[in-house]
Amino acid sequence: MTVYLDANATECLRPSAMTAMLDALRCEGNPSSVHGPGRKARALLEAARSQIGSLWGMGPEQVVFTSGGTEANALAIHAFGQGRRVLVGATEHDAVRMASSHAEIVPVRGDGQLCLDALDRMLGSGGPALVCAMIANNETGILHPLEAIRDLCLRHGALLHVDAVQGAGRIALTCDGVTSMAVSGHKAGGAKGAGALLLGGELHVTPLMRGGGQERGRRGGTQPLQIIVGMAAAFQDACAQDWRPVADLRDRIDEFALSCGARVIGDRHAPRLPNTTSLSLWGVPAQTQLMMLDLAGFAVSTGSACSSGKVSASHVLSAMGLGEAAAQAIRISLPWNVTEEQVVAFKAAYRTMAERLGTRAA
Repeated sequence: MTVYLDANATECLRPSAMTAMLDALRCEGNPSSVHGPGRKARALLEAARSQIGSLWGMGPEQVVFTSGGTEANALAIHAFGQGRRVLVGATEHDAVRMASSHAEIVPVRGDGQLCLDALDRMLGSGGPALVCAMIANNETGILHPLEAIRDLCLRHGALLHVDAVQGAGRIALTCDGVTSMAVSGHKAGGAKGAGALLLGGELHVTPLMRGGGQERGRRGGTQPLQIIVGMAAAFQDACAQDWRPVADLRDRIDEFALSCGARVIGDRHAPRLPNTTSLSLWGVPAQTQLMMLDLAGFAVSTGSACSSGKVSASHVLSAMGLGEAAAQAIRISLPWNVTEEQVVAFKAAYRTMAERLGTRAA
């Protein structure tokens, strides 16, 4: 049986989400219909909206349901980037980097955090701006200094959109002072197909997808009721979970990997998500490591992207100045229900791989 250690790609489904979705499947109505079944569906939808909003101190009117994090990010940039410069961090997810054709790239420091001095200079050198900053990097787990970024945006009169897809449910978040925040249900243990854009106030949102006026005219299309209800249940459990045991298991992997000659990206240099580590083995392509671990029964991921059979270095790790190591790193992201036995088994497989490949420290 495969040991799943790729939670940042998608989390393991939480039982509470499964139960909520199965219960909602008994509801046949469309939330936009005015008859009895429609009103029942609407009640379930609005309960989920209130539940999600309350987790981050927002009212239900500030929650716009989307198909996921990609759409939520695109909607924010579409709605708030018009007539503004769009400033995007160098390690942002492609969903953000590609959502604006005229984005200005803000560099990161060697530890992966956004360079605040550069952001300050860029904000002061032009007109109105929208800053797009992820709270947690999907490849390294490194956290950006959100409060400092927010303060700079407030000082320069800039808007701030936060991609919280990886962080929501895993770390404490505040929406104070942000224009919008994107979250995705399946990253917290819900089913794939639903996310939300959380608004910092009663803001006008020009829809990216027009339709029948759903979501107060901010996003057209019939809402996937069952998936949204499951998302609300997943976020409720994720935000209530004590992630310290997961972080302890992650730290044990880090220490062990170092003893095997690996390099831990961002280790001890910047705060990270409790479940995420990026390990680089000098001279060994990430794809080779991934395939060997897959054959050993462990599902991890690579920081490299494969296109037409050619492996290219991760733009995240390259932006951090890691050079060749950027193409030699794998990501281990522990799921919410990871066990100590699974981590012990992974460490044994990792040592076998490292010894067989004859690696040396970067």
